[in-house]
Amino acid sequence: MTELEIQSYDNVWDAIADTPADSAMLQIKSSLMDQITDMIEASGWTAAEAARKCGLTPPRLAELLQGRISQFSLDALVAISAALGQRVQIGLVAA
Repeated sequence: MTELEIQSYDNVWDAIADTPADSAMLQIKSSLMDQITDMIEASGWTAAEAARKCGLTPPRLAELLQGRISQFSLDALVAISAALGQRVQIGLVAA
């Protein structure tokens, strides 16, 4: 019987990403998706209104609200943020 190796990670993205760069991209995309979702949910808009304001079709909005991170590029999330009147700021911190 072989012994299992236990690995630990700083966050879930490090565990599933192939590289530190992939992990960083997933963290940024996840954060933007969470903030956009929070804004939409707090707005009281109908799904159709939210989709229109985000510049998305209703099925595409559903993907966003379901957290389908692989379906959205960073560029798309920045564009959605801008459509909602928000400006994205990204900063660097030591790893």
